[in-house]
Amino acid sequence: MALSACGAGSRAPSATGPGLRKIAYAEDHRDQYGVLGLPTGTPRGTIVLLHGGYWLDQYGASLMDPIARDLRTRDWATWNVEYRRVGAGGGYPRTLADVAAAIDTVPTLGVAGTGPVVTLGHSAGGHLAVWAASRTSNTPGGAPRVRPARTISLSGVLDLTAAWSEGLGNGAVIGLMGSDPRAGSSSYALADPTRLVPAHGPVTAIHAEQDDVVPLTQSRAYVAADTAAGGTAQLVVVPGGHFDLIDPASTAWSRIVQQLPGR
Repeated sequence: MALSACGAGSRAPSATGPGLRKIAYAEDHRDQYGVLGLPTGTPRGTIVLLHGGYWLDQYGASLMDPIARDLRTRDWATWNVEYRRVGAGGGYPRTLADVAAAIDTVPTLGVAGTGPVVTLGHSAGGHLAVWAASRTSNTPGGAPRVRPARTISLSGVLDLTAAWSEGLGNGAVIGLMGSDPRAGSSSYALADPTRLVPAHGPVTAIHAEQDDVVPLTQSRAYVAADTAAGGTAQLVVVPGGHFDLIDPASTAWSRIVQQLPGR
């Protein structure tokens, strides 16, 4: 499976322009920033967006620009996060620590208190979003200062061990983690959402029925593990392929927005 299959965009920065602000959440690396976008009216809440691309540097936050624009028309503020990726200073634990810091920054953005915080990630970003829903004092970035009201994974890579054994992304899991699960390292226990169940809040794992990039078994395995551990994760299967989930014109996206709080 080609690595390019996990990202149709490039490493271009997320869009900037009227109503958008690029804000650093840390100062160690050029990629530690997010783009805050505000709707024209009072925000109903803030959605943290985490892009995919198998954690690789050639894919960036611009992948999420189309759905960020759509969410703002629905009166959501958007915090489109960039993070250190494999090939440009990322990998475990740095990529995960960046996501933790970006989510914890939300209360400083000036829109907190106007509604819930939701995390929404696609593909490898789904892994990061659901991982963030299970943070502890031991995981990269430490215990969370912000607990999202809901976490939504869009065809997420939610079982790192299975993703490694199946060779997803031509070995992308090894690129992220630096070793395979057989090495006896504790890092998988701190990075794999399926090993960190139950999540600390509701998780909706949405998966494309015809996904040929991240198999549906990834979401099924996570939801089964979370519910077995006493969690409340739910699986929602929607029509279409991997990239339909981040296409505002798709039937899949119309189903996804129905999962947002307040619907």
